[in-house]
Amino acid sequence: MNTNSRKSFFIGGFVILVLSMTLAFQVKNDKLFALAKNIDIFATLIRELDSYYVDEIDPDQLVSVGISAMLEELDPYTEYIPEEESDDFRMLTTGEYGGIGALIGNRGGGNMILMPYTGFPAQSTGLRIADMILKIDSVDVASKPTSQVSELLKGPANTPVKVVVKRDQDTLEFSLIRKKISLKNVPYYGKLDEKTGYIKLSDFTTNASAEVRNALVDLKSQGISRLILDVRDNPGGLLNEAVEIVNLFIPKGKEVVKTIGKLQNVNFTYKTTKTPVDKDIPLVVLINERSASAAEIVAGALQDYDRAVLLGRRSFGKGLVQTTIPLTYNAQAKITTAKYYIPSGRCIQAIDYTQSRENGSLTTVPDSLRKEFRTANGRIVLDGAGIEPDESVEEVRYAPISYTLVAGNHVFDFATQYFYAHPKIPAPNEFQLSDQDYEDFKKFLVGKDYDYTTYTEKSLKDLEEYLEKEEYFKEIQGQLDAIKNKVNHSKENDLNSHQSEIRKILREEIVSRYYFQEGMIAAGLEDDPAIAMAKTYFDSPRKVGSVLASSKK
Repeated sequence: MNTNSRKSFFIGGFVILVLSMTLAFQVKNDKLFALAKNIDIFATLIRELDSYYVDEIDPDQLVSVGISAMLEELDPYTEYIPEEESDDFRMLTTGEYGGIGALIGNRGGGNMILMPYTGFPAQSTGLRIADMILKIDSVDVASKPTSQVSELLKGPANTPVKVVVKRDQDTLEFSLIRKKISLKNVPYYGKLDEKTGYIKLSDFTTNASAEVRNALVDLKSQGISRLILDVRDNPGGLLNEAVEIVNLFIPKGKEVVKTIGKLQNVNFTYKTTKTPVDKDIPLVVLINERSASAAEIVAGALQDYDRAVLLGRRSFGKGLVQTTIPLTYNAQAKITTAKYYIPSGRCIQAIDYTQSRENGSLTTVPDSLRKEFRTANGRIVLDGAGIEPDESVEEVRYAPISYTLVAGNHVFDFATQYFYAHPKIPAPNEFQLSDQDYEDFKKFLVGKDYDYTTYTEKSLKDLEEYLEKEEYFKEIQGQLDAIKNKVNHSKENDLNSHQSEIRKILREEIVSRYYFQEGMIAAGLEDDPAIAMAKTYFDSPRKVGSVLASSKK
C-alpha cells in the first residue's frame, strides 16, 4: 500500500468512526428526548386528571397502577415497590420481620393460627394450630380480613401484644413479646436411615448457605454417608447463597454461574471461594416444576459438574437476574438486569419475554432450537427450558375426593378434633393412623358436604353434551343413565377405595398439630416416591456411575 493510499485509508476510517459516534450520540439523544417527552406528558395528565376529573382521585394509587401496568409489559419479575411496601419486600428477600412468628389464615369461620413456627413467640407462648383469633390488644378482629389481622400482629421487636383466641370450647388470652422473626431456609433436616441424610431447602434468603452447612455438618457427625438435598417447590432468592451452597460440595476456584446483561457492571463470574465440606459424599438433588432461580443454579451447577444425580421433574426455567435499585421518596424498583449462565454455558430461561410482548402470548424456546452443552464428563444437557432431571419421577396425583376433603377443611377440622382428644402421639416417623381412627373420620364426615366430580363423571358429562346433538341420543340415553348410576355407586365407596392416600393426608395434618412444620415435612417423606428412588441410586453405586459418566442421547 503506497503513502497516498494509506493516508486515504486512515482518513476514511476516521470519518467512519466520527460518523458512527455521531450517530450513536444522536440515537442516545433521541432516546433521552423521548423519555423526557413522555414523562412530561404523564405528569401533565395526572395534574389535569386531579383538576378536572368529575370525582376525587387518589394520585398515588393512580400512578402506582400506571407504573405497574407499564412494568407488566416487560416480565413478571420487574416490579415497583412503593415506600409503604418496603417492609414486605424486605421480608421476602431477608426472611425477617417483627412479629409473633406464626402463619395465619381464614378457614371459613374466621382467622386462625395455621402454623406457629418453632422457637418463636407464638409457639413458645402456647398458641396452637386452629386457635381462632378474636382480639389483638383491644381490637376485635373476628370479622377483619386476614391482611389487617396480620398487620396488627406485626410490630417492632420487643414490643408487647395480647392475643385472645378461641380453642375448642375455651377462650384463652396470651401475652406475647414480639421478636425479630427470621424464617428458616432449612425448615427440616434429619436421618432417613442410618446412612442417609436429608435436607429440605425451601428458600434462599439471608443465611441459607449457613443453614445448609450446619445441617450437613450435623448429619455427618451423626454418621451419614449419603445425602438428599431437596429443593422442590423452592422459588429461589439470593444468588450468592446459591453459590455458597454449591461450594459445600465442589472444590474451591470452580465457576458456579455467570451473569451477563446490557451494562458491564452487572456482568460477573461467581466462583467457589472456600474448601468444600464434602466433595465426595454421594448426593441426590430433588427438583420439580416449582424449583426456580437460585434453586436451579444449585441443581444445574451440580449437574454440570456431574456432582449429583438429579431426580424429579423439569424445573421452572427462570434464568433472569434482578437487581434492587433505590428510587426517590424511599421507593424501590426490582429490575431484571441480566441472565445467568451455569458452568456448562447454558441459560435455562424458558420464556422469551421479548417475543411474548410482540405476539401477546408466552413464548417458549421450541425443542428444535434448544442448544446442546456438555457437562464435565461430556453428558449432553440442553438450554432454554429449565433443568431436566437425570431421571423423572411422576407427580403424585390425588383423587378428586382427596382434594375435596382438603379444600372443604374436613381434614383440617378432623385433625384439630383429634388433637383436642389426644394429648400426645408418637414421633412423626412412628405415628400411624389406626383403622379405628379412619372409621372415626368417616363418622366425622356424616352430614358434611364434600360433593365432588370424579374424572369419570366429567368425561360422561362431556360425552352426554356431545351426544345430545345426535339423532340417536334418545336410543342410548337409558344406557348412559345406567352408567352414571354405577359411577355414583362407586363414588360412595371412594372413602374406602382411596383410603391409602386419604390416610396419608390425615396423618400429615395430625402430626402438624403436635410437631408443627418440621413434623409435617418428616411425616410426608415416608411415602415419597422421589425419596424411594433416591435410595435405589444410593444402593447401586454402579447405577450412579453410569448416569453421571454416560452421554445423554
